[in-house]
Amino acid sequence: MKWCFVIRIQQWYVLFSAGVFFAIIILSGLLQPIFNNTQPVNKPVPIFHGNSATPKVAFACNVFWGEEYLPAMLSTLNENNIKITFFIGGSWGKRFPAIVTELATQGHELGNHTYSHPHPNTISKEKNKEQILRTEELVKELTTIKTSLYAPPYGEYNDTVLSAANELGYTTIMWSIDTIDWQRPPTEIIINRVMKKLHNGAIILIHPTEVTSKALPELIQQIQGKGYTISTVSDIIK
Repeated sequence: MKWCFVIRIQQWYVLFSAGVFFAIIILSGLLQPIFNNTQPVNKPVPIFHGNSATPKVAFACNVFWGEEYLPAMLSTLNENNIKITFFIGGSWGKRFPAIVTELATQGHELGNHTYSHPHPNTISKEKNKEQILRTEELVKELTTIKTSLYAPPYGEYNDTVLSAANELGYTTIMWSIDTIDWQRPPTEIIINRVMKKLHNGAIILIHPTEVTSKALPELIQQIQGKGYTISTVSDIIK
């Protein structure tokens, strides 16, 4: 009788444990959508490339110096009937307003590259917004264009930076191909860095440097020779 009682207790314990186990599984499945719905929705993210289904690429030129090389670069772009995106540094634009106006007049897209080139990750959301807005106001005053693309200095971003830009109506732009032209390597290295990574929707980061100016004609020829169209950032991310 005692052994029978023990066996029944063991059977009851096994059945009870199994029931609890299956109840937990069922409840977790039912509750998972509720938990998922509590996660942040439409959290802003940076854009690294454009549409991968279309053979288009874009040059993203960050401008905070190098104004002496812009005329030659613009001449090359005009000769090839190409429009690209220039991300304007506000304090630079204040010193060279005629160049900012000329970029817009020639039909190039203007983006926002902060006002004083701080490290965005080290400043508050309000300071990030202030940097963007000061440049936005300057560009709008010079060209009537309201910038909507944002390239953070040093390629830095975190949730604070992304939220600041997003709350101001900006899309944060990064890149998928970095020429690292600010190191002033030989032109063939610039060209090789781009061509070996070329892909649909590539965002190619450049700066107004002497080596970039010299590499641009050959770079355009090779990119187009591969069947790609060179366009603006906003065009390829549509």
